[in-house]
Amino acid sequence: MARSRKVIITCAVTGAIHTPSMSPYLPVTPEEIADAALGAAEAGASILHLHARDPETGRPTQDPDMFARFLPKVKAGTDAVINITTGGSPHMPVEERMRPAVEFKPEVASLNMGSINFGLFPMLEKFQQFEHDWERQHLENSWDLVFKNTFNDIRQILTTCAENNTRFECECYDIGHLYNLRYCLDAGLIKTPLFVQSVFGILGGIGAHPEDLQHMRRTADRLFGQDYQWSVLGAGRNQMPFASIALASGGNVRVGLEDSLYIAPGQLAESNAQQVRKVRQIIEGMSLEVATPDEAREMLQLKGKDNVGF
Repeated sequence: MARSRKVIITCAVTGAIHTPSMSPYLPVTPEEIADAALGAAEAGASILHLHARDPETGRPTQDPDMFARFLPKVKAGTDAVINITTGGSPHMPVEERMRPAVEFKPEVASLNMGSINFGLFPMLEKFQQFEHDWERQHLENSWDLVFKNTFNDIRQILTTCAENNTRFECECYDIGHLYNLRYCLDAGLIKTPLFVQSVFGILGGIGAHPEDLQHMRRTADRLFGQDYQWSVLGAGRNQMPFASIALASGGNVRVGLEDSLYIAPGQLAESNAQQVRKVRQIIEGMSLEVATPDEAREMLQLKGKDNVGF
């Protein structure tokens, strides 16, 4: 009997895009982030993609001391793979963004594969009241925001983190980012198997049409053949529809409150675990199986939970 395909669920717990005033369920404090991550893992997440926030204001921070307040608890409470962001916030320089991954030597770190305009200002049409001054500025300033990820930035992250045998979630916001990744592979800066996270629906990147998804998949197949695991992130209302299309196309999926605050149209998700459970229902309804953390480690050839720096 043929075996069911294993699907990696990544859960991005809090991120740096949404602000605390947008949802009372967005994890902000270290305790909230840890609890949300553990809940997502219990619901079936194979990988936990983690950012940190200032517990007083909810503002994104890459201060390693803030990560140190939740990483040990998450590691002790689950076997899920811990993935530390090097994206941080689009407003941060790369030297600041990569600090936690360098210090804590995770199994996986995220890696943005190119620069893009990063337009968050459309959210001002939906959200008008903010508790903290930085929230409105965060959105308004994105009219003039380039998320800078030059070839030198990418090389700096790859060479520094690779010294710790950290592998990468390669976030590709457009077709050109796949070609950037192919260059890094040819130059010996990264090794296979690649973990390609295709991102759809961010203003400034590739759109959120099913044809965009298939174009991204065809291009990745042509560039990387069998040497990669493909995953899909649909931003906002595209989260579950794009997860479904990705699953039908042989891919893995990413959910979480970093990418969408909602569980259904007009209905806020009350936890990251709620989104994980929903996408798990879709996976199992398609007669597929959720990959365990150890199966995800095998698929991505990771170094193991005990070989990190926290």
